[in-house]
Amino acid sequence: MLVGALIRQVQQAGGFATVVHRGDPTSGVILLQCLERGKPCGLFERVADGSGGYRIEPCGPSDHLDSPGIDSYIARRRRADPDLWLIELDVAQAERLAAAILR
Repeated sequence: MLVGALIRQVQQAGGFATVVHRGDPTSGVILLQCLERGKPCGLFERVADGSGGYRIEPCGPSDHLDSPGIDSYIARRRRADPDLWLIELDVAQAERLAAAILR
């Protein structure tokens, strides 16, 4: 449900969103691979904030966003957690938009 809402919001903002890997609908961690005009701008994870809500946190190798390091990080995470969702967002201010939906 959250993933669908996020995809609709990205599309309404004039961007593109797709589910790269479908995870468990109730307990799967959500990873967001964010781009802006096709250029990588971040990898984020939805994490619990300790007060009953959620926030978006950067994850993975932050020094080289378009390096093979990102792909290998994602592959490791998928092997370790097959319930993980991987969503690709290509829209301006993807992190801000995702944070508003996935809290």
